[in-house]
Amino acid sequence: MLETWAVVPNCLPLVRRRCHTCASERFRASGRFRVNAHHKLLDAWLLVLCTGCGETAKLTVFDRANVRTVRPELLDGLRDNDSGLLAELLRDPLLLRRNRVALDWDGAWRLDTGGADHRDRAVLDVAVRFAAPIPVRPVRLIAEGCGLSRAEVERLIIEGRLVSAVRLGGKLSGGFTFTLKRLP
Repeated sequence: MLETWAVVPNCLPLVRRRCHTCASERFRASGRFRVNAHHKLLDAWLLVLCTGCGETAKLTVFDRANVRTVRPELLDGLRDNDSGLLAELLRDPLLLRRNRVALDWDGAWRLDTGGADHRDRAVLDVAVRFAAPIPVRPVRLIAEGCGLSRAEVERLIIEGRLVSAVRLGGKLSGGFTFTLKRLP
């Protein structure tokens, strides 16, 4: 029987960027946007706060965009400081690349295994799905979900008792499946 596990965000990730004031490298989203109008042109920023000193920095959402080219629901979300829009924009790879920042997902996600105990099964087939593109090592997910150490999971991979169609060594942010065969 195929089990389904889910990697779910439990809070917003931190933004990895160097602070010009205190040299900290982590910022948290303030939950606020700033929009400036220049006649028919708009600038919009997502405001982030340094975790070390509280200094405010701006992540550019768009720059000198014509008012008519901005979707009305986007403009409303910016004006209302919409938290759903904030989460959506933080996951936008274009926004991250434009601002030369990365996300730090440490402690910002959880693994939902459905509450079932998997330790007594001889063969465990699992499909892991991601609610958001969170980069996580599959070895860490399998260790956490099965109640094993990471070294034990690595040993199972080497022995061929843990198999998957994807490479389990690096980080993944998309769904995958694996099969764990335990000795009787």
